Amino acid sequence: MRLIRSTLDWFDARLKVGTAIRETADHPVPSRSASWWYVFGSGALALFLLQVATGICLALVYVPSADEAYRSLQVLNHEQALGWFVRAVHGWGSNFMVAVVLFHMAQVFLFGAYKYPRELTWMVGVVLLVVTLGMAFTGQVLRFDQDAYWGLGILTSIAGRVPVIGGRIVQILLGGPIIAGETLTRFFALHVFVIPGLLIGFVGVHLWMVLKLGINEYPMPGRLVDKETYVAEYEEMVRKDGVPFVPVAFRKDLVFSGALIAAVIVCAAVFGPFGPGGAPDPTIIQTVPRPDYFFLWIFSIAALMPPSLETFALLVGPPLAILALLLLPLWAGVGEKSWRRRPVAVLVVVFAGLGWATLTHFGSTAPWSPVMDAWSALPVPAKHLQGRSAVVRLGALVFQNKQCRDCHALGDAGGRRGPALDDVATRLTKDQLFRQVLQGGGNMPAYGTNLSPAETTALVAFLETLHPANEPPARDASQPTTPVR
Repeated sequence: MRLIRSTLDWFDARLKVGTAIRETADHPVPSRSASWWYVFGSGALALFLLQVATGICLALVYVPSADEAYRSLQVLNHEQALGWFVRAVHGWGSNFMVAVVLFHMAQVFLFGAYKYPRELTWMVGVVLLVVTLGMAFTGQVLRFDQDAYWGLGILTSIAGRVPVIGGRIVQILLGGPIIAGETLTRFFALHVFVIPGLLIGFVGVHLWMVLKLGINEYPMPGRLVDKETYVAEYEEMVRKDGVPFVPVAFRKDLVFSGALIAAVIVCAAVFGPFGPGGAPDPTIIQTVPRPDYFFLWIFSIAALMPPSLETFALLVGPPLAILALLLLPLWAGVGEKSWRRRPVAVLVVVFAGLGWATLTHFGSTAPWSPVMDAWSALPVPAKHLQGRSAVVRLGALVFQNKQCRDCHALGDAGGRRGPALDDVATRLTKDQLFRQVLQGGGNMPAYGTNLSPAETTALVAFLETLHPANEPPARDASQPTTPVR
């Protein structure tokens, strides 16, 4: 013990952190706040540290390359000693972290901890929630399997609809117009460097404000927040009824954090890692790809809403929700804290939880379009093949083999996720058809890397024949109608 004490004294004489550590450990908190209701923040921090530790281990093996990413995950799963377990702990830790952060936000909201003088603490917490979701999504992309490919395609489809700058956002995210080699490198940088850096910075600010402003007292009915008197009343309460953070409150934080990490380890050992669920290939869509649970509600909303509302809801809905959370303490920063006297707040949490659970259930179980057996059960109608050239017939074969009918109807049969193709040649010119097939757009992924030039040419030749007999195909108005001699 003397050796340990002398070593610590040696370091403290040079770093001068002992006083700060002691002040942090001894800072008083309201006695009723040292309860199990106030452990979610510490639990989220413990899970984040677990994610950092396991993420470093995975980064030593993972190769952020479109050619090698899938193989490196297979090495971790089947060849590297305990690689599958580290992947499983990292994946389950991500799920637990998102859930704990959501529970923490709900508890803070119900207990009125966003009110004066902790408005900025709440705002930073909202940013931390958004950044945590970004961390979870970029981690899913790094699996680079079918779910990752389609999830990334949906994200860039949404981003591409942003007016004026949508195309530039897609270019920045993907490193080009399609999902290719640079895409995975960029998401690796986001997941390993950018987002963790933001998390560390905002967590530091969040903890600093918690220490300086104090932990929110347990809300008592009738105890109102008044900007003129609250700070003095809080300091007087802590002076009379405060307990040191260590060991009284810290003990519960430590037990809860330990239980969370143990639960993550058990889930990892029993259920194993997430994916990868097959090498990414946009031409194989009968895998029924779905996002991870924390994004299934968005998946359900996009599938249920009318197509005419999809762009508006996806572009306007989330930003408005985040803005409402950020502005909440400025609108309701004083008054009653107790959830017993705030029935509207309780109803908001209950309905939000029920809505999230219902949409998540639908997203994980409902048989959404596309029609997964359309390519095998619905042959191309014979009228589209009779009297056609060999190139057009080859295009029909490509159309069938690449399962285009899973998402697109032809002759009133097929998927409904994309538009029907019976008159596609009247809507898009030849050049536009090439661009759509190669680069994708809307809800359609890019097929530029999955079709040979001959297949692409044949497919477009077939699509050019899909127009009513009495209506000519679309043409580029800038081009002459007759050949120039």
